Amino acid sequence: MRGLDATVTGRLLGPVLALLLALLAGCGLAAYTPTPLPGNGATAAPTSAPPTSAPTTAPTRCDNALASYDPSDTEGAAVQRIQKRGRVIAGVSADTYLLGSRNPFTGRIEGFDIDMVKALAKAILGDENAYELRVITAAQRIPSLENRSVDVVARNMTITCDRWTQIGFSSEYYRAGQKILVRRGSKATTLADLKGQRVCAPNGTSSMTNLMKLQPEAIAVGADNHTGCLALFQNGDVDAITGDDTVLAGLAAQDPYAVVPDQKAFTAEPYGLGFNSRDVDLIRFANAMLAQMRTDGEWKQIYDRWLADALGAAPAPPKAVYGRTA
Repeated sequence: MRGLDATVTGRLLGPVLALLLALLAGCGLAAYTPTPLPGNGATAAPTSAPPTSAPTTAPTRCDNALASYDPSDTEGAAVQRIQKRGRVIAGVSADTYLLGSRNPFTGRIEGFDIDMVKALAKAILGDENAYELRVITAAQRIPSLENRSVDVVARNMTITCDRWTQIGFSSEYYRAGQKILVRRGSKATTLADLKGQRVCAPNGTSSMTNLMKLQPEAIAVGADNHTGCLALFQNGDVDAITGDDTVLAGLAAQDPYAVVPDQKAFTAEPYGLGFNSRDVDLIRFANAMLAQMRTDGEWKQIYDRWLADALGAAPAPPKAVYGRTA
């Protein structure tokens, strides 16, 4: 199944998505948990993975979570497997506006993370449209890699030491930070202000972990994804949403009553492309691709296409850290 290019700009999408979500909330779907939709080569990934043996390449300790494998354009076994198949299979979001979301006009999934998948497909196969997208929740990211239902996860995934014990990561391709989203007119501007309030974050994410750790006096409310959080927010069932600034910017663009207050991020969230821990050659290949994107301007072009309007002028791309050994 071939990937499809975006044809509708984010400026048009925001109001339409806001209207669609408002209609959902008006229908009383407070507990709405979206089901992944097929199309654009997208299929729902399994909700759970069979047990797998412990990864043989995971480090026993983690001095620097951002350290990945040195870049290389050598076409090893994992790269050759994709070349033989003829497409990259990627686990993505279909409801994270600006990063990976379904365009309601075209049905295509598009965003910053999707452009990363396109770049990987072009690097491996010479064709940026040689990819298949499989829609997964945040909680399905690691199982989907462990059971090899996808080659790569491009779904605003934070690199952590704990996750390195289960999967492998590329070098950092974006640096986000966790913030809060509240109703317009709210006096809450920081996480500390949310004591006793109902705050939503997706289950199985570092956003939920950070919420419970950094503000244990808030009432944590889980959802399958941030769209589920937005539905709860619009229906009045939660007072705030917490997540990466990239994600919250997309939510605010969909709802005129939602705002991300001027605030300092209370965490650093370095995004990496996720891979099966045994596919070290594929990780090295992806790192070579990302290294080129940082220097030839492609990274900035992708940022400007999706994030500049919401987050401002492009920063310098995150610097890569290498040196990890299998």
